[in-house]
Amino acid sequence: METKANYVLIGAFTIGVTVFLLLFALWAAKYSSDRSWATYYVVFDEPVTGLSEGSSVQYNGISVGTIEDLALAPNDPRQVIARLRLQADAPVKSDTRARLSMTSLTGPPIIQLTGGSPNAPPLTAGPDGAPPVIQTEPSALQNIADTANRLVSRLDEMLSEENVQRVTDTLDNIQVMTASIAAQREDVRQILLNARNASEQLTVTMGTANRTLNTFDREFSQQLPGLVAKIDGTLNRLDSTVSGADAIVNDNRAAISSFANDGLGQLGPTLAELRNLVRDLRRISDRLDANPAQYLFGRDAPKEFEP
Repeated sequence: METKANYVLIGAFTIGVTVFLLLFALWAAKYSSDRSWATYYVVFDEPVTGLSEGSSVQYNGISVGTIEDLALAPNDPRQVIARLRLQADAPVKSDTRARLSMTSLTGPPIIQLTGGSPNAPPLTAGPDGAPPVIQTEPSALQNIADTANRLVSRLDEMLSEENVQRVTDTLDNIQVMTASIAAQREDVRQILLNARNASEQLTVTMGTANRTLNTFDREFSQQLPGLVAKIDGTLNRLDSTVSGADAIVNDNRAAISSFANDGLGQLGPTLAELRNLVRDLRRISDRLDANPAQYLFGRDAPKEFEP
């Protein structure tokens, strides 16, 4: 009986040690796993259609983790909160940005991390110890969707009932104008012929004018040296004349000075006497015109004899 009791104790001890070692191994594995991974949050302001738990998270095209959980924001259902499980050595910086991306045309969407300049500090947890939040930027899909929405809105405005009616009226006016032109085909043909004739005449006129200008240019170029020589001779003679006049003035400077001082001084009284003489002559002329007999004979004109 003692032998069986010892076997039971040994077996129980062995099982207990095995269970303890197994639990320790699990704890060590979990501890090692926790130290090898880090948790981050990403808040999207756009729909995340196709994104699911377990989807890949890439950093510049390299897989660095997965999505652990997706949920709507409790305070704003327009936002989606994604909890990421990333490698602890992933270089997530303060300027790292997250956006939705497609690995292929038919593949599922993923979260793509970009940015992270060398001088930026690492993204750390908040003061309350909560996981840090990676800022987002609009994805290419969202940009395409926004652009498509704007295009559709503009198309709706452009294809409104009023614009459609305007286009219809414009087409009707064009149809009326083309019908009128077709009815006046002969007149249009005559106008085109006249325009062609005018163009031909203009071409001939331009050619004649060009030849005339060339002839004038050639003749002017031939006569230009003679004209320059004549102008040069005229200037020389004018220079000689000016020099002669200057010499005459210098030779008669004393006489000119005497005339300016004495002759001009007497010119004023002489002009005053001439003015008085003209006034007297005008008075005499007026009297002669009014009554010449009385002025000449000092009496009235003789009366005519009447038998």
